[in-house]
Amino acid sequence: MKFHRSRAPEPEINLIPFIDVLLVVLIFLMLSTTYSKFTEMQLNLPVADAAPQKDRPGEVIVSISSDGRYSVNRIPITGRDVQSLSQALAQVTQTMDNPMVVVSADAQASHQSVMLVMEASRRNGLVQLTFAAQQGGKSD
Repeated sequence: MKFHRSRAPEPEINLIPFIDVLLVVLIFLMLSTTYSKFTEMQLNLPVADAAPQKDRPGEVIVSISSDGRYSVNRIPITGRDVQSLSQALAQVTQTMDNPMVVVSADAQASHQSVMLVMEASRRNGLVQLTFAAQQGGKSD
């Protein structure tokens, strides 16, 4: 007599539960991950290595202090708005041909203060605008 041994069934690997578990883990990670946003950046402004500035007759130097006070060619301005700056620039540049505005702002001056100078220059038709920087190695 011959006995036939029944073969053991081949083991199957069922991937569907494995895929379900991976999808649940993926959804959990997507929901629990927070995306950080940088609302503030630390900026180190560059220092210019250039020759000392020469006085040019067509320059109008607008200085901005750290607390937002303005002066045009070392004459303090009482107001802190665009209208006051515009009037001061118009008064200084009325006899100049093709003047250049040099913005010399304190490192702690606000960005808005510089933008007000730019707007006042635009209102007066002063298209040449540059920014002053300190020389390398000299820091106050």
